[in-house]
Amino acid sequence: MTASHRPPVPVVDEKERTAATKFAADVQYYLTQSPRQLPSRYLYDALGSALFEAICLLPWYRVTRAEERLLAAHGRDVLRRVAPLSTIVELGSGSGEKLRTLIAARAGEAVPLDVHLVDVSPSALAASARALQSIDRLHVTLHRASYEEGLSEIGERLDAEARALVLFLGSNIGNYDPPGASALLRGIGSQLRPGDALLLGIDLVKAPRELLLAYDDPLGVTAAFNRNLLVRINRELGGDFAVDQFAHQAVWNGDESRIEMHLVCQSPQRIHVEAAGITFAMQPGERIWTESSYKYRSEDITTLIENAGFRPIAQWLDCADQFALTLVEIAAS
Repeated sequence: MTASHRPPVPVVDEKERTAATKFAADVQYYLTQSPRQLPSRYLYDALGSALFEAICLLPWYRVTRAEERLLAAHGRDVLRRVAPLSTIVELGSGSGEKLRTLIAARAGEAVPLDVHLVDVSPSALAASARALQSIDRLHVTLHRASYEEGLSEIGERLDAEARALVLFLGSNIGNYDPPGASALLRGIGSQLRPGDALLLGIDLVKAPRELLLAYDDPLGVTAAFNRNLLVRINRELGGDFAVDQFAHQAVWNGDESRIEMHLVCQSPQRIHVEAAGITFAMQPGERIWTESSYKYRSEDITTLIENAGFRPIAQWLDCADQFALTLVEIAAS
């Protein structure tokens, strides 16, 4: 095996006991809020990750295809603007196909590249590693961690003589409310140096009917993805949700510029979650809020990134599907 085909460094794994304890604590906290909620990061167990990859193939969910078109068309320009590049970090690696598309624009480059993949889903990390394994001159490291934890680990290893590029694609920034998005971007910036860059993929505001079809598809794949969170709680935390008595619902909240996903109770239930130490009743029509996906306008993106201490470099738009790819860098102090 040559140095150009080194296998990925093993996942930096959290102890399963710690992860389960955190899951139980979050379920206890969020299900006792009003309205009841569950953090969207827990949607991505092995089955949830597979269902999300299926969602990305649906004709009504156009985010992935729009972003891949932009990366294919402008990847070389992105890499040119951040040269010399030594490190790419992808937050929320998913299947790895979008990163593979970007790296393909390096064709002919002889300089090795360090790639760090950060995701909470072991199956997503494994899929990303498989997608990249045939590419020469890559050294891939996997981090099973939150974005903040992964960046903290990686920040200590960055090459001081070259630039780093962080990818935050798939409109994952939309899962954060505006204060949370600003805080996350500032946290990313705190781990980087002047001249390091960030490539953001952000879904734009479009007709409510299009958005609702994307998040409540006629095949019911998104509904299965959403309800699987209850399946996971039942399996991992000793819950007794009657999963078939919860309906998936997507709502466009125009005032907040976001799609909301809810699980709506269809019959009276008394629910117990053993590991979380909670028992509660739900009535028909009562909801559990599982995800928000904020949609942006171009001017909102500029405000967001500048307030977080980044300087805009370039932006590319897919006008057909209303998606933006925005390249920014850490401004010199």
